[in-house]
Amino acid sequence: MSTPVETKKAVSATRSIHTNRTLNLRTVKAIGYDMDYTLIHYRMEEWERRAYEHLRERMADLGWPVSALSFDPTLVTRGLVIDAELGNVVKTDRFGYVRKAFHGTSPMRFDEQKALYARDVVELSSPRWVFLNTFFSISEACMYMQLVDIVDAGEGPRAVGYADLHRKVRENLDEAHMEGEMKQEIVSNPDAFVELDPGVPMVLMDQRAAGKQLLLITNSDWTFTSAMMSYAFDRFLPRGKSWRSLFDLVLCFAQKPAFFMNQMPLFAVDEPTGLLRPVARLGDEGTYAGGYAALVERHLGLFGDQILFVGDHLFADVHVTKSVQRWRTALVIRELEAEHEALESFAERQVEFSRLMRRKTGLEQRLSEIRLKLLRKRHGYGPPSRTKQPELERRIEEYRARILDLDAKISVLAKEASELLNPNWGLLMRAGNDKSNLARQVERYADIYMSRVSNFLSHTPFGYLRAPRGSLPHDPLPGW
Repeated sequence: MSTPVETKKAVSATRSIHTNRTLNLRTVKAIGYDMDYTLIHYRMEEWERRAYEHLRERMADLGWPVSALSFDPTLVTRGLVIDAELGNVVKTDRFGYVRKAFHGTSPMRFDEQKALYARDVVELSSPRWVFLNTFFSISEACMYMQLVDIVDAGEGPRAVGYADLHRKVRENLDEAHMEGEMKQEIVSNPDAFVELDPGVPMVLMDQRAAGKQLLLITNSDWTFTSAMMSYAFDRFLPRGKSWRSLFDLVLCFAQKPAFFMNQMPLFAVDEPTGLLRPVARLGDEGTYAGGYAALVERHLGLFGDQILFVGDHLFADVHVTKSVQRWRTALVIRELEAEHEALESFAERQVEFSRLMRRKTGLEQRLSEIRLKLLRKRHGYGPPSRTKQPELERRIEEYRARILDLDAKISVLAKEASELLNPNWGLLMRAGNDKSNLARQVERYADIYMSRVSNFLSHTPFGYLRAPRGSLPHDPLPGW
């Protein structure tokens, strides 16, 4: 067994657990985990580059001129939305208003974007909008944006609409995953794709020792699950122990989100061979394929908020789990570490940015007051003023010049702030000064969120995770 991971007294923001809704871990009797990008973190660029290359081969077989295309991991981020009707990719704020847009691989001018989306609010329930909420969306969106350019240039194999184009991209990427081409590559060379984290097995050993029942609920098949969990876990466990000893139940090929919504067939898995046998209920076998959440609840004798589920997929792991089963939810957002680092690197500039914005706000307020005095003097109403009209006009021009001078300094900092983390889209959880659509979904459906499962080491399995007091625009003072 490797050297145990020590819990530090002072936990950095990058390794913290962030709480939206207060969670008492003592009341949680069972914890379910997703595997891919949750218990096991893949190197996103390597995985998605290979996914992109498999997809490119398939599109070439369909007659698309894609041989010169290459994967660009900076082109998109999670949390963006594909407008399948217009061939655009957009970033929205928490209210669904578009704050930035690309058509194909080209950024849209602000005036063009405003004219196009002035009356549109992005509603994720509409088939027009495709939410990019997992790492597996990165290769899909990158290829889609590049193919939009090809369609616009009239170089595709046939006339095709933007929505049909997206369906074709999604279908071919799904087939590449389903046929196991990529997963076989990963199993054959896991060192190239997996980032090992010894803290994750330690977290599970702590939770199991504290009396929690642990579940693995993954959409991956048993063969892939067994190989990857052995690679990522067994080296960090006590001698003679394997990853399988950590879990009371393992459910592969769970088909989330259907797992949380529908009654799905259940099969027992013969672990040595991977053969499946249909069964009616969960029993002593411990390893299954398929099944559904209500069946798990009956087997455990638990329900609702006695169960915590931890995953990385905002819809399949968190949204549906919370909405349908009322399980407690935890979301893994790997980019949080880079986001925190980007914010820390900009901290001094942010202080200057905020100072300039406060100064601009004061000048704008003063300018507005002078403009109102001039308006009243021109129209002959309001309280008398000794200041003559030419003097008011002079002051207006003076304040406008001072604001323009400030704007020149502010625009440099604003541009730098907008390119933190990603040069095209900026921060994951922000859309300008507002929360991003992704941040709003996280806030609504994830009770807690963190950058990786090993962040649980910053709290014991008996911890009480308290949400901060919610702030409102009309609160009298910060921290009141």
